[in-house]
Amino acid sequence: MPSEENHKPEPEIQLPQNVIKLREMLKHCRLCPRNCGVNRLSGQIGSCHIGATVLVSSAMPHFGEESVLVGRGGSGTIFFAGCNLHCVFCQNYDISQDDNGRPSTPDQIAGLALGLAQSGCENINFVTPTHVSQTVAEAIVIARHRGLKVPTVYNCGGYESLETLKLLDGLIDIYMPDFKYAQASSGRRYSDVSDYPKIATTALAEMYRQKGPLQTNDSGIAQKGVMIRHLVMPADIADSRSVIDIVAATAPGCAINIMAQYRPAYQAQKFPELMELPPRSTIQALHTYATQKGLQLL
Repeated sequence: MPSEENHKPEPEIQLPQNVIKLREMLKHCRLCPRNCGVNRLSGQIGSCHIGATVLVSSAMPHFGEESVLVGRGGSGTIFFAGCNLHCVFCQNYDISQDDNGRPSTPDQIAGLALGLAQSGCENINFVTPTHVSQTVAEAIVIARHRGLKVPTVYNCGGYESLETLKLLDGLIDIYMPDFKYAQASSGRRYSDVSDYPKIATTALAEMYRQKGPLQTNDSGIAQKGVMIRHLVMPADIADSRSVIDIVAATAPGCAINIMAQYRPAYQAQKFPELMELPPRSTIQALHTYATQKGLQLL
């Protein structure tokens, strides 16, 4: 993890009202659609496993992201502990389903972002930011005040609050949500949420309203817009063609990464249907289908 500069926010920084409102939402937490209602500012813990203190698991240049994010300098990832989804197959479960990390203030996270940018990273990629969006927002304000120029990336699970997204408008350059399932029953069984497709569709529409299609610079590096990730699941648990249909209708021409990285992890062994791997032919067929629906493959 890069060492952050030992700065404090300059007195002249005035946090905008949207950032102040995000923090106030922690008092009766509704940052995400779970609407836990706990007072995280007083130390109560939400469904995300996190209270008032934000935990940074790692911060580093990442070269395994999509090529439009990586470029030459890598994507400057800042991973947060905890998550508002409880996916039984999560490959990052040691981070997302635990509270292991370094307690970090918005000022410290801003320092991490600036350090990553100064090291040559193409962007600042906030990974699993939904449940700590108030701190992410404040860190972005501070970092931009100190000269951060590279794009900010909101790398999330797609289960996002419309209210929160509207308050993030202007702070996020690139939204990168998952779109996991087209059927509510799959979200209920595998991620412990009852309304995933409805929520994810509404969130995607708002992200696309704010940023539109993915835009790159002359070097092919993403600067602004929406890019979606969809992990192909065994036995078509995600109903992938329907996911593509929803994305194409909600965000026409959007960039999408149809991912072949599924492997059984975390608690997948409890679900026999999760122990297989999707065949390569299925993934190739989905690539073709997405192209036919007018989506841009990543």
